Amino acid sequence: MPAAVPTAVPAAPGPAAERRLHVLTPLRRAWVPIAATAGVVAQQGERLAEWIEDLTPAVRAVVIAVLVVVFGVYGFLSWWFTHYSVTDTELRIRSGLVFRRTAHIRLDRIQAVDVTRPLLARIAGVAKLRLDVIGTESKDELAFLDEREAVELRAELLARAAGFAPAEAAAVGEAPQQELLRVRPRDLAVSLALNLGTWVAVLAVVAAPLAVWWFSDSVWATLGTLVPILGGIWAATAGRFQEEYDWRVAESPDGLRIDRGLLDRAHETVPPGRVQSLRIVEPLLWRRRGWVRVELSVAGSKNGVLIPVASRAAAGALIARVLPGVDPDALDFRPSPGDRARWVVPVWWKGYALAVSGEVFAARSGRLCRRTELVPHAKVQSVRLIQGPWERARGVADVCVDTGANTTVTARVRAADEAAALLEAQADRSRTSRADARPDRWMT
Repeated sequence: MPAAVPTAVPAAPGPAAERRLHVLTPLRRAWVPIAATAGVVAQQGERLAEWIEDLTPAVRAVVIAVLVVVFGVYGFLSWWFTHYSVTDTELRIRSGLVFRRTAHIRLDRIQAVDVTRPLLARIAGVAKLRLDVIGTESKDELAFLDEREAVELRAELLARAAGFAPAEAAAVGEAPQQELLRVRPRDLAVSLALNLGTWVAVLAVVAAPLAVWWFSDSVWATLGTLVPILGGIWAATAGRFQEEYDWRVAESPDGLRIDRGLLDRAHETVPPGRVQSLRIVEPLLWRRRGWVRVELSVAGSKNGVLIPVASRAAAGALIARVLPGVDPDALDFRPSPGDRARWVVPVWWKGYALAVSGEVFAARSGRLCRRTELVPHAKVQSVRLIQGPWERARGVADVCVDTGANTTVTARVRAADEAAALLEAQADRSRTSRADARPDRWMT
């Protein structure tokens, strides 16, 4: 018998090289004991003040030096014991000084990889990498990395998630992009000024403190009422302007890229295949200008805005990129039956309408602020018909469709026979549409 020819057994892949975060990270980690110390000082302020007065200047200097050393050592050790590595199948993050934690993030479960650059981080030349993973609510993050390293790692993770081999993923690099839309700061500022909610909050700033002062005659009660309202106004105006400043949307093989922010610059990616629903918002004062706001729901991600403000034409062109074949202006909306709906939802029933095309289930609501929600048939997880006693008496019902992003779109007060037929038809459309659905993976 011929001698057996030995076959070469491929060597098992060695352990992935572990990397550390940027050397400036200990400065960020030191804020944990600093915040804890500040909390103790706030609780025991009077006692600490008396204790400090009894100390000599030399002892005070020693106490401050010890605190600085403790904070610095904590930050250094927390950085020293934090590592990350990229294997053939997962990203591993090991962290923890006292309680060790190891996160195993499967590359094929990565939903989005965002690069954020807070103001101080931009000055220092570092960035934060945040990962959205399917099935988890919180984001894992690597803070901080060198800006170039963060961009390269993001490109590598996206290439691995798309199915590239490890050797190819490192060579793929950052995918090219083409800018689709840019929001001018002037348009953003005008849109915020034309928001009815902003003016209601301004009136509340004037009326609420005066009412509290009139009835209580207390300065502290007045300030306690004023501060939260001012915080709400800031979040709805200046805070939102800062967050949505210089909003840009670009298209690349790995999805739609969103760059935004004035002080803190954020770079987010929205994979179109994971978009579960879109919402077109048209506030009352925006309609004369033809402006809309587009929001979205993405499975496994908290990215909630696609366009903060844009013309209907520009928004429609971008929606067609996310949902191919969908033209919001071409949808034929049918209003709710007035002879029945007006007794269930007085006045506001005129704002409800429904449209069903070959691509999406669309429901409209609102009169002052009109909202149009679009759900691709392939993303519908379940369909429900809801009918209360009063609705049964008037012969109407609600049809609800649930998506994979834990959102529900409801077609309100439809005729009962129409709702029953819609329930069956939508279940069939959802089942057949999944066969032709776009892939959810990156770059495919």
